[in-house]
Amino acid sequence: MAKPISIEVWNPSGKYRVISTKPMPGTRWIRLLTDQDCRICTEKKTILSVEDILALIGDRFNRDWGEVLFSALKRAGGSAFSNMAVGYNNVDVGAATKYGIAVGNTPGVLTETTAELAASLSLAAARRIVEADQFMRAGLYDGWLPHLYEMFTLNVCRKSAEGTDCRSYWGRSYRISVCQDDAYGQFLKANGEQPVTWKRAATMEDVLREADVISLHPVLDKTTYHLINKDSLAIMKKSLLQEAILVNASRGPVIDEAALVEHLKVNPMFRVGLDVFEDEPYMKPGLADQKNAIVVPHIASASKWTREGMATLAALNVLGKIKGYPIWANPNNVEPFLDETGPAPAACPSIVNAKQLGLTASKL
Repeated sequence: MAKPISIEVWNPSGKYRVISTKPMPGTRWIRLLTDQDCRICTEKKTILSVEDILALIGDRFNRDWGEVLFSALKRAGGSAFSNMAVGYNNVDVGAATKYGIAVGNTPGVLTETTAELAASLSLAAARRIVEADQFMRAGLYDGWLPHLYEMFTLNVCRKSAEGTDCRSYWGRSYRISVCQDDAYGQFLKANGEQPVTWKRAATMEDVLREADVISLHPVLDKTTYHLINKDSLAIMKKSLLQEAILVNASRGPVIDEAALVEHLKVNPMFRVGLDVFEDEPYMKPGLADQKNAIVVPHIASASKWTREGMATLAALNVLGKIKGYPIWANPNNVEPFLDETGPAPAACPSIVNAKQLGLTASKL
């Protein structure tokens, strides 16, 4: 193996071998597998390398998964791989399909948690929270001043009040902002104010020019690689009063990070909040030095309930393939799999190449 590792094994006499390439939170996923005669091997503290995984797979039986690992998995009699994530850009699905390996992912469980983080980054950037915190810790605060860390208002309280549903989506080519006013809209009208409304942008360029906050949530593929680059950064909102705020909680390579660093340097009022990075876990040179950038270590899904739910779904994808279960009809409706008061449905929650492999859809 590439380096000394500390392997933890559950149910060592189990019939089916399951390898977890990194430690996963919670214990339900372990119980679900071991109750079905699975033997689980995982590394206690870190992420297994390709060499480590190959060694654990053996002759019979986070790193990119491609030809080398899937061919080894197939030779060992393996049948399933599951990503503990919604995105699977780190997986060569074509190679997996070539070797008959089902590829699972974990949608439906981390949407709200990711939205919370994106909103948090937007607010922290808009109100310069991190800069103000550092200012205080450095002992620089001498007393209240009218212009101290002055920024613009996002009217978030108005938009997130009870009765208002505010969501943002990136389509294939443009973002749609939706704010349904309902009861709160009537309240605003009664007090002589305009209700919160929405409009559909015709193009991505329109969004970039007009939006105060741009929150990125696309999948990463050839069409979204460097979706935000030097040219798109240049047309974002810029005025004496405010500049745009850019948030990315999707995948790092959606943004040309080197171009972003240069834009931050010459536009000090521009703000960015990043949960992901182009060469993760590393940042492009200069990014960490920019005070107008907030950077966090890929924590959009980091709530206890969400992460344990992701681990459960990943385990059930593998278990379902081992047991020959059909594929769950609606992968975004995963609540039945997360309900601990009863048994999980006899189905794989989400297999992204199910159609290519000819796997049967569940009627549950």
